[in-house]
Parts: sequence; C-alpha cells; structure tokens
Amino acid sequence: MRAALDTNLLVYAEGFGDVQRVSATRALLEQINDADLVVPLQCLGELFRVLTGKAGRSPDQARDAVLGWMDAFPLLESTTTAWQGAMDLCVAHQLASWDALVVNVAAEGGARLLLTEDLHAGFCWRGVRVVNPLLEPADPYLTQLLA
Repeated sequence: MRAALDTNLLVYAEGFGDVQRVSATRALLEQINDADLVVPLQCLGELFRVLTGKAGRSPDQARDAVLGWMDAFPLLESTTTAWQGAMDLCVAHQLASWDALVVNVAAEGGARLLLTEDLHAGFCWRGVRVVNPLLEPADPYLTQLLA
C-alpha cells in the first residue's frame, strides 16, 4: 500500500515540533517500508519554508534537508489535472486549496493513504484515505501499512 507524507510529518521528522510528535513520527517512518512512501513536491516546498522560517535553519541547511527527502522517496508533482481536481475538492468539501492539491496529487500518484495531522482523519477522495498516524488507536489502514 502506498502512502503520501504531508508537510507536518516531514517537519516533525526533521526534528522541529514538540518532543512527542518528533519521536512518534521518526518511529513511524522507521516502521514503514521506504518503497511504500511518496512525497508531494508541494510538501517539500512547504518544508523548506518552515525550516527557514519557524525552525530557524539557514537556507543551506533547509536545502540539504529537502534534497535528502528528494533523494529518499519518489516525488509526486502537481499538474494541471491535479489543480482541476483540487478545485473540485474545494467546491465540494470546502478544503483549503493547498490541502486539496496535496490530496489530489496523492490520488493521482496512486497513494492509498495521506499521512497528516492537518485534515479530517477518515476523509476519502479518489481512493485516498486521510490518516492521522499520531492518533490512538491506530487507523486500520495504517496498521495494514505497518504490517
């Protein structure tokens, strides 16, 4: 099962955030087979912004972190079709445009799960289920991914 990582989990994995979320995210990523993970390119842009802003890293350090993620996992790029689907999500479900784009790019990239804290857990769109991997009890789909 393929899962897409949202920006908040990338930020935690980079060590920025409260200790509990950072350690839980790092432990989660150690349990998931790397071949099952993809990263929307948009999320790496957001990661760079957070690392150079709130996290206080230099642009060089943030670039190195983003390039590390780019080397580690396949990227899902935004397309015209992805934007069209994202706008449909905004209209039908009142999602913010950037969140809708991440969901739709994940769907276009064949992900079954979008791992995030930022959206309503359990929401489904075009075969992608939003899962908050930091909630207990664990979502059954997350449990399948970790098996």
